[in-house]
Amino acid sequence: MTRNLILGAVLSSLVLLAAAVSFIWTPFDHAAMNIPAKLQTPNAQHWLGTDHFGRDLMSMIMVGARTSIAVALVAVGIGMGAGVPLGLAAAARKGSWLDELIMRGNDLVFAFPSLVIAILITAVLGAGAVNAIIAIGIFNIPVFARITRGAALSLWEREFILAARVAGKGAARISAEHILPNVMNLLIVQGTIQFSLGILAEAGLSYVGLGAQPPTPSWGRMLADAQTMVSFAPHLALVPGMAIILTVLGLNLLGDGLRDYLDPKLRMARS
Repeated sequence: MTRNLILGAVLSSLVLLAAAVSFIWTPFDHAAMNIPAKLQTPNAQHWLGTDHFGRDLMSMIMVGARTSIAVALVAVGIGMGAGVPLGLAAAARKGSWLDELIMRGNDLVFAFPSLVIAILITAVLGAGAVNAIIAIGIFNIPVFARITRGAALSLWEREFILAARVAGKGAARISAEHILPNVMNLLIVQGTIQFSLGILAEAGLSYVGLGAQPPTPSWGRMLADAQTMVSFAPHLALVPGMAIILTVLGLNLLGDGLRDYLDPKLRMARS
């Protein structure tokens, strides 16, 4: 295994562990206010300090991790669940009206920045974690559709696909039995990358008030709350900022490591 894969797996596992543990234990109640203890820097009692309401930052970070992971995971699931079948269908009907319709729809979505689309959707549907999931998931659909189509097209002219067609298998059956298993490695890597982008998107939406709503902690909203207090309480911005950075870094390293591990040619080229 590569160094990137190991480091990425360690960082990602730590975030997942923090999110999982938060369901049964946190150092303090993440919503409990303690005004006399507000704006404390990291200490023996509050390991990451407290915010302007005296809430424990470590508890908020742990609960915020599960919010970010849940939003990004479901959004990637939506994108993969809808985008992969569309990509397979477009590749199987290359040059047809269906292929053109799917690809032009992808181009339409890609014409706008992902965060702008997410902001527009959540602004119309309303703020909240569910609507953030829908917004991020919608943008993930054309990403997986294009990746799947590109990978599938290179397989449709291979000998084992021609043999399957001669055997009388239809396009749908060939796509499910032969094309999809051979592009799954690529989809796993892309899913990891989109997962990290989903966490960034959730943080961005929460930062502008369109993500998870109080009292549910969110890393993006923690950053937004801290922006007016950076000069005298920099830990309020550093703690959620580092959580986002380390999580995204870990997932990107994990994706890069998985790409090398699952593709022997890339692994040999880098060794």
